Amino acid sequence: MQFGIFSVGDVTADPTNGRTPTENERIKAMVTIALKAEEAGLDVFATGEHHNPPFVPSSPTTMLGYIAARTSRLILSTATTLITTNDPVKIAEDYAMLQHLADGRVDLMMGRGNTGPVYPWFGQDIRNGIPLAVENYALLHKLWREDVVDWTGTFRTPLQGFTSTPRPLDGVPPFVWHGSIRSPEIAEQAAYYGDGFFANNIFWPKEHFQRLIELYRERYAHYGHGTPEQAVVGLGGQVFMRPRSQDAVREFRPYFDNAPVYGHGPSLEDFTAETPLTVGSPQEVVDKTLTFREHFGDYQRQLFLMDHAGLPLKTVLEQIDLLGEEVVPVLRKEFAIGRPANVPDAPTHLSRLGEKS
Repeated sequence: MQFGIFSVGDVTADPTNGRTPTENERIKAMVTIALKAEEAGLDVFATGEHHNPPFVPSSPTTMLGYIAARTSRLILSTATTLITTNDPVKIAEDYAMLQHLADGRVDLMMGRGNTGPVYPWFGQDIRNGIPLAVENYALLHKLWREDVVDWTGTFRTPLQGFTSTPRPLDGVPPFVWHGSIRSPEIAEQAAYYGDGFFANNIFWPKEHFQRLIELYRERYAHYGHGTPEQAVVGLGGQVFMRPRSQDAVREFRPYFDNAPVYGHGPSLEDFTAETPLTVGSPQEVVDKTLTFREHFGDYQRQLFLMDHAGLPLKTVLEQIDLLGEEVVPVLRKEFAIGRPANVPDAPTHLSRLGEKS
């Protein structure tokens, strides 16, 4: 079981003092958070990809390459790689290069993003979102597995005798998760290729994601990759902790109430009741996260969103300390209890290299 942090990289004013960090401060803060994640014993740091304010991570490979040079163990991932608006040739080459620089500590999550205007900015039509995701990933998958590629599709110019470079490290492409909040077509795509499915279940009730994950597991088995229980599932989560739950609620409330995504909507109490958001003590985070297995089955990766809504860097680093010291060690132990032997661990470069040999 892997545990980690994911960041959407929003630049948001702190509602308690009105101060908005600069883009430089926010970018440097994301790096600091990644380094803290490794120090705290977490497994994964993932960054989103956005091309519009108020977000800063427009170039995930640049950020992750810098973090790779300053870490030794942390798996570096994306929380979204825009498979719809990025050229799959460029994705193939960029992430293979990052894979070499990071000695294999790289995977990525394909997604369509949450910003409609990004499509015309990159010469695409949002009405083609699903077909773009399907066709572009088919090409990316081929580029990483065939040394010489001939390709004709709908959304880009043909390729003839093309070789992307560098080739994947040790001949093993980065592991791919397909991220989705609402689209069964993406769950189907993940199942077809035997890739991972990441259900970023931070906004909607569990019943919605239960349907998506069940579909993915059933189709994973249908395509002959293993049993439904052996499908590779990741989940999102959202927490804010203090030793006393009353203090956590009091401190987090102004950030929740003014957050760009869910501020001025449901109350904090309603949102925590209906979604994975946990605001309370470390034990409350443990208790709620353990229910995810009851809802979705045994799974492989749990990522937490912690650095959003204008929270100061100092507060985020304190949250990571609590996660590393009081939450993740308990979760590792509890999730291991009763875990069936046939449920695989989360894929890594070394494990997949072993499978290849």
